[in-house]
Amino acid sequence: MDEKRYLPQYWYNLQADLPEPPDPPLHPVTHEPMKPEDLAVLFPMACIEQEASRERYLPIPEEVREIYALWRPTPLRRARRLEKALDTPARIYYKYEGASPVGSHKPNTAVAQAYYNRQEGVTRLTTETGAGQWGSALAMAGAFMGITVQVYMVKVSYHQKPYRRILMETFGARVTPSPSEETEAGRAILAQDPNSPGSLGIAISEAVEQAIKDPQTRYSLGSVLNHVLLHQTVIGEEALRQMEEAGAYPDVVIGCVGGGSNFGGIAFPFLGERLRHGRNTRFVAVEPAACPTLTRGVYAYDYGDTAHLTPLCKMHTLGASFMPASIHAGGLRYHGMAPLISKAVDLGLIEARAYTQTKVFEAALQFVRSEGIIPAPETSHAIRAAIDEALDAKAKGEERVILFNFSGHGFLDMGAYESYLRGELTDYNHTQEAIEAALRELPQI
Repeated sequence: MDEKRYLPQYWYNLQADLPEPPDPPLHPVTHEPMKPEDLAVLFPMACIEQEASRERYLPIPEEVREIYALWRPTPLRRARRLEKALDTPARIYYKYEGASPVGSHKPNTAVAQAYYNRQEGVTRLTTETGAGQWGSALAMAGAFMGITVQVYMVKVSYHQKPYRRILMETFGARVTPSPSEETEAGRAILAQDPNSPGSLGIAISEAVEQAIKDPQTRYSLGSVLNHVLLHQTVIGEEALRQMEEAGAYPDVVIGCVGGGSNFGGIAFPFLGERLRHGRNTRFVAVEPAACPTLTRGVYAYDYGDTAHLTPLCKMHTLGASFMPASIHAGGLRYHGMAPLISKAVDLGLIEARAYTQTKVFEAALQFVRSEGIIPAPETSHAIRAAIDEALDAKAKGEERVILFNFSGHGFLDMGAYESYLRGELTDYNHTQEAIEAALRELPQI
């Protein structure tokens, strides 16, 4: 079978269908709306144009589709054994993004960004990574496109997940634990706290600083920005067709959220159907209680990084100085949320939910022991919500169709499972005082 002909030819752009547009990004110094030339030091012009586009569908370059075809379309599966274990009338479907070469959804944008950078003659990319899923994806894309990749990996994850580091290095990337002595941003953090576990905000500062200083280097981001979520909608576009073939349509669509890329990837095409055609689908974004951006943050302009080098985005945030607890779901330890998701939450289109990590791993084991696939700690947040939705349907006697994004497998996260099985995991709930302290540092816009 020619899988490529089942691949979407276009990415879906939610900006075309939102009832009101998101607020524009602002310059980090002047606080004026960013111009394309302001962003050109960080991103290729094609991504900058996608960032601001209001076109509903944007074409996927043929070379990108050729690479996608190595693993796409990814399978849509029904979790029948989990349904039976829960004794629920609900039907649970999941889009298995663990089928990609690096085991997650992240290559969907990594390949696209590397392609556009190569088109402009860029020879080196810098980036950050939390759990290592994004860093692995960009390392692979860099190898495919002949681009050198420098990854700043959040220090706590660098030590928790050595095999993710090795995977990045196998693809040819250079990996540095962050905060590091290699940048001014990293040195400033270490001067304040030599034992800093790091955060995505800090790692972003280091990667952006490197890109700003070197004209041959650009920065690549794995989540948050509009063009990143755009590239991920290949997931939802495939799922629309697959759900139709399955003879079902989701009553609820679920995804975990850190910066928002995998949730936006599966949810946005279905949200577009709701906005254009009135489909009655709910959308649930699930985050860790240890980094409760949507459930306890505020909707305001904030920096995307700790050193205040990035544009200001209107988003749900806990404050750029917020330091999340060192949970195993490293990919969800980000202080902010994608502006498009934040806007949709503000409009009442998306629900937010937060779970502690022991509740999440409890759900992960239930999934493993019924469906046989080990989910990443991040993915397990979506599984927790899917199980709760199925149990709620059981309690109410409803035939509910549930779709969640299985954003990545956990085959390289066994240390986290070992900690859970030994009873060593700790649940974190930040005090309101700690959150308010970080929020007091928000820029006055």
